[in-house]
Amino acid sequence: MNKRLFVLLVALMSLSLIGIISVQFLWIKQSVEDKEEQFSNTVSEVLNEVSSKIEERETKDYFERYINIKDSVGEPKSSHLRNIFFIDRDINSNEIRFYSHGILEEDYNIASTFFDNGNGTDTITTIKNYTSKRTKTIFKEDYGLDGKEYKLNAVQKLEKIGGLSAIEKAQFEDVFSEYAKKVPIHKRVSNQEIKLLLNRELKNRNLNIEYEYGVYSRGLPTKVKSRKFKFAKDMLYETPIFKDSEGASNFSLLIAFPKKKKFLIQSIIKMALLSLLFTLVIVIAYSGAIYQLIRQKQIAEIKSDFINNMTHEFKTPIATINLAVEAIRNPKIIGDPEKVDRYLTMIREENKRMHAQVENVLRISKLEKNQLDISKDRVDVHDIIEDAIAHVELIVADRGGYIETHLNAARTEVLASEMHFTNVIVNILDNAIKYSTDAPRIDIYTEVAKNYIVIEIKDQGAGMSKAVVKKVFEKFYREHTGDLHNVKGHGLGLAYVKKIVDDHQGEVYAESEKGKGSTFYIKLPLI
Repeated sequence: MNKRLFVLLVALMSLSLIGIISVQFLWIKQSVEDKEEQFSNTVSEVLNEVSSKIEERETKDYFERYINIKDSVGEPKSSHLRNIFFIDRDINSNEIRFYSHGILEEDYNIASTFFDNGNGTDTITTIKNYTSKRTKTIFKEDYGLDGKEYKLNAVQKLEKIGGLSAIEKAQFEDVFSEYAKKVPIHKRVSNQEIKLLLNRELKNRNLNIEYEYGVYSRGLPTKVKSRKFKFAKDMLYETPIFKDSEGASNFSLLIAFPKKKKFLIQSIIKMALLSLLFTLVIVIAYSGAIYQLIRQKQIAEIKSDFINNMTHEFKTPIATINLAVEAIRNPKIIGDPEKVDRYLTMIREENKRMHAQVENVLRISKLEKNQLDISKDRVDVHDIIEDAIAHVELIVADRGGYIETHLNAARTEVLASEMHFTNVIVNILDNAIKYSTDAPRIDIYTEVAKNYIVIEIKDQGAGMSKAVVKKVFEKFYREHTGDLHNVKGHGLGLAYVKKIVDDHQGEVYAESEKGKGSTFYIKLPLI
């Protein structure tokens, strides 16, 4: 994949993911705000309903007390009527409609303690009865023969005597409200009544939440409040209570919800968690996709390096073999047995070298497919180390280096494949030799840690960065050093080591610092 296209694809996917996450968080934020607005509207309805019911109850109490006093007094001693007249004439039908509406006021003229002003004194109050009287009369105009005389005939007359109209009743209630203003608030409404009404109205609207309430008079607290009520302006809902005819009031009913935020969050928590879960799935899937894309790109680059290295390393022995064959074909050389033997030895060694490279590739492939037959026997780790050293000591000596052993483990027997485990040690030693810029200096240590034997192979070579140490056991991975072929290899040796050690239920890891050498540790379970 083109690098520019890859970067563009990752950028577009990242922007899409950020957009999805942003939309999710905006949705959650908007849901909380909508719930809060809905909650506020519902609470306002509750407060208005509670306030109305308290006012209705107070008015009803006054009416009942008024009726009881009136019934106990008997007939009124005096009365007078206030009438309102209205005349309407219909020209087409020659009819005159006469409307009359009167309020009959009957005075009981007695002293009463009907209204309690809260100071313990009696108030002289005139108890009166009001009756509404409505009359409707229709007159017909009849003219004489000469058209000069006419008379009125009563065609219809309706008369109704009953209670007061809504307007009259409102006027009557206004009288009560004026007197009620003198009564202390704790005698007009009780904590039990407010709590009962609030509980009922909140339950009817499915608001199961703790609350605190209080009645305030012109911003000052009264005795009517819940035990834990505290004034906090930004957390309160308020409505006027005991309003007069003009809608004004000296008292306010306040309610607070200490756990409002928790209640609002709980109302959308299920949907929010579900949304976050799906967002998390998308993030994980996206991260996995990006990781795989980057991984595939790295593998493509590594395989490309592997092919280049393999081509280079096959090209050299092939060229050597061709030169040796051409030399042998020379009549002067073919007559010299010593030179022929030397060229034949070169051909054999180069052929073995190519065969070993192919075997490495095939061995790793079989390991990954679990097709490599590994038979394990009781072996001595020290013997395997000595055998592996024998494979590379001539190379080390040729470069003027050394391999020293410090085999201090008291127990050394493990269950392992002698051939494969020897290859493991050889591969690590070969790596230490290849990456030593000067003469290779290698130390091998062994020790027992609980039920494990630990093999430590320490060199003083070029070393590795932390980033390289993390990837050094990956297949085809090789550290980029500027010149692709300055150190021969395919990135398969340490991958093979990792596979074999894992198959032996062991552990292999490395420690290194750039310019200060590397140390490889192999940990195997003892028998």
